[in-house]
Amino acid sequence: MTAVVGARMLDGVRQWLAENGAEATPARVAEALRAQGRILGDAEVLGAAGRLRSELVGAGPLEPLLGDPAVTDVLVSAPDRVWVDRGGGLEPAGVRFESAADVRRLAQRLAAVVGRRLDDARPWVDARLPDGTRLHAVLPPIAVGCTCLSLRVVRPRAFTVDELVAAGTVPPGGDRVVRALLDARLSFLISGGTGSGKTTLLSALLGLIGPQERIVLAEDSAELRPDHPHVVRLEARPANQEGAGAVGLDDLVRQALRMRPDRLVVGEVRGPEVVSLLAALNTGHEGGSGTLHANAASDVPVRLEALGTAAGLDRPALHSQLAAAVSVILHLVRDRGGRRRVAQVHVLERDPQGWVRTVSALEWGERGFVPGPGWARLRELLGMRGEPA
Repeated sequence: MTAVVGARMLDGVRQWLAENGAEATPARVAEALRAQGRILGDAEVLGAAGRLRSELVGAGPLEPLLGDPAVTDVLVSAPDRVWVDRGGGLEPAGVRFESAADVRRLAQRLAAVVGRRLDDARPWVDARLPDGTRLHAVLPPIAVGCTCLSLRVVRPRAFTVDELVAAGTVPPGGDRVVRALLDARLSFLISGGTGSGKTTLLSALLGLIGPQERIVLAEDSAELRPDHPHVVRLEARPANQEGAGAVGLDDLVRQALRMRPDRLVVGEVRGPEVVSLLAALNTGHEGGSGTLHANAASDVPVRLEALGTAAGLDRPALHSQLAAAVSVILHLVRDRGGRRRVAQVHVLERDPQGWVRTVSALEWGERGFVPGPGWARLRELLGMRGEPA
């Protein structure tokens, strides 16, 4: 098929469609293909038309990978180096591009689909495609040798907590703890590294909230997909090519507070929105939540301190608000086998100097959560009796 559909034929089909003002439907692509003067059988035309259409309006060679329900990430670092993650870590995808120019064209076309600029003057883009897929691309010479393309697939349906228990993300019996966390309307943060499953876990937990409650989501890129009947989704917007029109997460949090949220959720806390979020959680908005990049649950106060300082909130004020606003930290890790799991559950308390620190309440165990020094405090907050599992 590669021999049938080359770069010259693709350019010819693209030109024919432009000259005739035609959409890249399968029938029109097949018509444009035949107009190239090549004698092709019906099977060849159908196959070539499918590939051409994926090159013109889809994701080219990556289309089958993005259509695989098991795939979470597709990464391209060179024409012959395409990687895929199906939940068990990165593995070679077994597909390739004809040249580095093809990778660049695909990245630029995907960026154009969402009205974003990707060229030598602006050599990177971070955007969400219409189907929810997260796109990130960097052009040479910033990316050495070849355009670097990263696609993160967003599941159309959120996992349930029961599915996360079956997958090993939540240990056996751990669902009792997370259900009690939502029922107690405690504010919590989910921490972890990139790709550790923070968004997946948060989406599942939001699905446990009662249908009578209104959830307002504020996200930099809309990735949360909670299975809930009353969700309002707000998404940040970058500046246009003139540098105007940007809407940040801090703006969204302020607007969300005026929308009568029963649960305020910030998809990823990573900037000045931390000030608005902590202020909101200190003014009667119970049960709020968000995600945060951190190496361990114990690092969360330091991470928030850095974000708050950058936003103009001094250390004592940050710790005072944090102590009153957030009760629990759920920390996710991804082990060497690629499995994502809730490794730590910590509660927050103040040390003798008044600074917030975290205390281990539960640790991951193959047969269930293992209680730590903070379990008595967490059990009191959750209103639970007995052991966690």
